[in-house]
Amino acid sequence: MFKSNLKALMELKKVTFRELEQASGISRQTLSDARTDSGIAKCRLSTLGRIAQALGVGTKDLFGGEYQPPEG
Repeated sequence: MFKSNLKALMELKKVTFRELEQASGISRQTLSDARTDSGIAKCRLSTLGRIAQALGVGTKDLFGGEYQPPEG
């Protein structure tokens, strides 16, 4: 089972739903789904890639364990 890190990343990057929606071109509903553990597992890899790019993180940072920003 995947664990979504999207909510934490949005808080860390200080990005609102509206800003992420505009930057990624992903609908608000899909972004809302991706914030849930069960919803992110249903997202296409291309969708996750667009979200990650808009946030400036790697796709793998959107799910899994707790997000750890790179040092340096």
